[in-house]
Amino acid sequence: MTVHKLSFGEITLLKPDLAEVIIGSGVEMDLQMVNEYHEFLLTHLENPFNLLINKIHRYSYTFEAQQHLATLPEINLMAVVAYNSMTEKSTKSLISIPRAMPWNIQIFKERKTAFDWLESLGQS
Repeated sequence: MTVHKLSFGEITLLKPDLAEVIIGSGVEMDLQMVNEYHEFLLTHLENPFNLLINKIHRYSYTFEAQQHLATLPEINLMAVVAYNSMTEKSTKSLISIPRAMPWNIQIFKERKTAFDWLESLGQS
C-alpha cells in the first residue's frame, strides 16, 4: 500500500487496480481538484480500476466539480463508505446528477463491506 497526498486529500493504492480515496476535512472540491484526481488515477492505476471512497470527513463540491467528478471511462466500480445518514443522503444526491456515463456505484456503512463488494465484483 502506498499513500499519496494530493491537494484535496489522499489516495492509497491498495492494489494495481484499486485505490482508496479520502477527501480532506472541510475541502471544497473544485474542477481543478477533480482534474488532479482524474490525472492521478489514470497515471497510477491499471485500467479498468475500482475506487473505495471513504467519507470519513465532511467536504463539498462546486457545481462544476459535481458534473465532472468520476467521468472517466476507466472507472469500473465505486464503493462509497458513508458513516451516517447525512453523508448517505449527500452521496445519493451526487449520484442522481445526470451524466453521460452512469456510475456503477454502491453505498455502504462499513469499509470492510465496501472493500469486500469491490473484491467480489472487481475481478477482471
